[in-house]
Amino acid sequence: MPGSVKTEAVVLRSMRFGEADRILHLYTPHRGRVGAIAKGVRRARSRFGGRLEPYFRLHMVLYDGKSDLMTVTSADTVSGHPRLREHAAALDSAARACDAVSRLFATPEPHPGVFALLCNELALLNGAAGSGPSHATHANQLAFRLKLLLAAGLAPHLAACAACGEADHLTSFSGAAGGVVCGSCEASGFPLGREAHDFLTGALGSPLADAPQTSRLALRQADRAISETLEYHANVRLRPALPG
Repeated sequence: MPGSVKTEAVVLRSMRFGEADRILHLYTPHRGRVGAIAKGVRRARSRFGGRLEPYFRLHMVLYDGKSDLMTVTSADTVSGHPRLREHAAALDSAARACDAVSRLFATPEPHPGVFALLCNELALLNGAAGSGPSHATHANQLAFRLKLLLAAGLAPHLAACAACGEADHLTSFSGAAGGVVCGSCEASGFPLGREAHDFLTGALGSPLADAPQTSRLALRQADRAISETLEYHANVRLRPALPG
């Protein structure tokens, strides 16, 4: 039934539409990703001001009518993350985080945990931009993507061979198998060192703010493991995670 919807939302993307409107991609805790139109927002005297820009966290009222797009009727700022725009690495990390959520959770299915994770990531990056890029790092981006995989039910198998169940000699990673593989099954994978394996397990088990630090080689291997898992099991190819 048509009616108004009150929700928190993060603006994932904002695109110009017509002479004065914008189309928004929003991520919400209980409606997943939704599309909305903000009418007249680009006019000088718009009541929305600059609140509907990417990475803003908002309290919103949306009108859900017969269109595929909801209509923005009210928007109040929870956090605009203003310092992101002062630091290139933090801003880039925020863009990649929003893009990852948009691609991996592209439906209206509710995922409150994903919404909370995205809000946490943006807050960390905003804080990093204010006091130095401590969280705008390659390790942070990979930890965030790992936690998205966990929320999607696609976290890689790391405790035993994903192909045969062997618990020892876990020398490689196979995206097709969905995790680490042993020496007998390594033909389907690529070499994964102990440091990379430790990073993957540590990042999954630690708060996002405490993403473990490791060598560049280990991060490259972990990055490949995450990317192949996404491609094989979610049919999603994300923008590369870049070192901060």
